[in-house]
This record gives sequence, structure tokens and C-alpha cells, in this order.
Amino acid sequence: MIKDDLERRILVLDGAMGTMIQQHKLGEADFRGERFTNHNVDLKGNNDLLSLTQPDIIKDIHLAYLNAGADILETNTFSSTSIAQADYDLSNYAYELNKVSTQLAKKAIEEFESNQPKYVAGALGPTNRTASISPDVTRPGYRAVHFDELAQAYKEQASGLMDGGADLLLIETIFDTLNAKAAIFGLLELFEERNDRLPIMISGTITDASGRTLSGQTVEAFLISVSHAPILSIGLNCALGAAQLKSYVQVLANNAPYFISAHPNAGLPNEFGEYDQSPDEMVEELRPYLQDKLINIIGGCCGTTPEYVKCIATLANEYKPRELSAAELAKI
Repeated sequence: MIKDDLERRILVLDGAMGTMIQQHKLGEADFRGERFTNHNVDLKGNNDLLSLTQPDIIKDIHLAYLNAGADILETNTFSSTSIAQADYDLSNYAYELNKVSTQLAKKAIEEFESNQPKYVAGALGPTNRTASISPDVTRPGYRAVHFDELAQAYKEQASGLMDGGADLLLIETIFDTLNAKAAIFGLLELFEERNDRLPIMISGTITDASGRTLSGQTVEAFLISVSHAPILSIGLNCALGAAQLKSYVQVLANNAPYFISAHPNAGLPNEFGEYDQSPDEMVEELRPYLQDKLINIIGGCCGTTPEYVKCIATLANEYKPRELSAAELAKI
């Protein structure tokens, strides 16, 4: 059981999927595969589709992260909602994308054969629409998506993840808390219908030095806004490097009665959108997180690869996890 594991040690989350996919330099034909040869929309860049058209590449990426020391694999489903896949006219494939992607991660774990438990976190990304902000500056009351639409899309996504065998559900890269609340609503409705549930991880995104999400919330407000949910862990990822993210993780660690996670980017991007920070440099920026006992789950986001995760895993083995009280543990 992951709760028991988190009490004993710091678990390592894997690194970026997109960064690894980019190294393969795939073209339009690779994304289409045989199955989508005649699809009416360009598919290059739809990384989630590779679970169907290039499954060996995705499984090999999972295996690379396992070999680097990852304890938790994120599924290749960051954009696998019907809402996000609408850009590619593939909304009808949302359930299949999630189920197959989860099965690939589970298969990688089976092939890896570790004496330590390994977990698959079904990744639910923020979608490409926001429920709190109008995309049209001339119509501030307009919304490109509504709560009920988001909740239904996330529910469908979670159904595929659960049917594929996910151990956890990770609502991640949250820039709009209303989107996250819709995801939570959809998940809880699904749990009730299935009479089954999985642990929920939540990870928000601080977009800049203001210390707020894109929809304007502070870390404290974000925490309060999702605290009605049965949460295993809460944390932050993306947008910032480890050095810039630490003070905000500290706020969560000081206030949240849950396990704490962090998977920052490999520093800040340069003018070309690339990440120059080395694995050793990133680890030294992460070390204070562990020295101060802020963390239960640590990993990497944009720009990170198995080389980063290997260094992070070595670091994690040197430290004890953040401790929760008996009362807090009893509620998780």
C-alpha cells in the first residue's frame, strides 16, 4: 500500500515524457502509424496518441525511468481528455488512450521486476481550456468550457485509467483550480458509481514570481480550495525550477495534512525554450527540500530525463520523508 511506503521513505516520481519523446525526432507519419494514416487532421505533436501508434517507444521510456530509480510512473495521458483531443479530432479515443497508456506503464513495471513496490499514477492534465478565465478579452463573461463538461471529460478519462490498472490518480499541472475541482468532482462521482476508489494526488502550478496560479490563487488558497477531497498528496510542479519553487512547497508543507510532492522543471528555460540546468545542478537545488523534511514524493517535470531521475533517486535515498501526525495519517 502506497500510504505505508510513503511513511517509510521518499518516493521518486519519474521525469518528463515530452522531453524523452522529442529525442526520437518523430514525424507526422510516426504519429499517425498505420491506424491513423488517413486521419483528416495533422497529428504530429499529439504525444498521447503514441501510446496507440508507437507503444514500444512509450514503454521503453517508462523502463528507462524505472531503471533510473523511479518509484511512480506517470501515464502518457497528460492530454487524454475528450476536450484536449478535440484539437486533433480524436475525442472519441479518449477512453482508449487512457486505458492503453496505463497498460503500457503496468507492463513496463512487470518487465522491470523490482523488489520494491512500483506504482502507476494515471495523469490527468489541466486540459487546454480554463473554466475561470475568458479567452476573449472583449467578453470577460465568456467561457470556452464549463464545469460540467470538464467533470464529464475527467470522469471518462479516469474510467480508462482505472480500467487500465492505475494505482493512483494524479491531477497535475493545475493552473486553474476550478478545472481541478471539476476533475475531483468527476473522480468522486466515478468512485461512487464503481464502488471503488484510488488514492488522489494533486499538483498545482505557480506560473510566475507572483506566487499565484494562472487563475490568481495563492498557494494557501489553492490548498483550501481542494481540501474537501480525499487527498493522498498535494504538491507543485512545472513552470519553475527547484530553486524558485521551494518557498511555495514550504507553504504546503507547513499547512497541508497530506503527503507533499514536488516535481519542478530542470531550471528555467533559456531564450530558445530549452533547459540548460544539469542533473547535478538540479539535485543541489532540490537538496534543501529534503534537508528541511518538506517532501514525501520528488521527481522532475519539463526538461528532465532518466539522468536527472537517477540523481534525484540517489538524493532521496539519503534522507527521511516528511512526517505526518497519527491524526493526519488516520484521515488519509
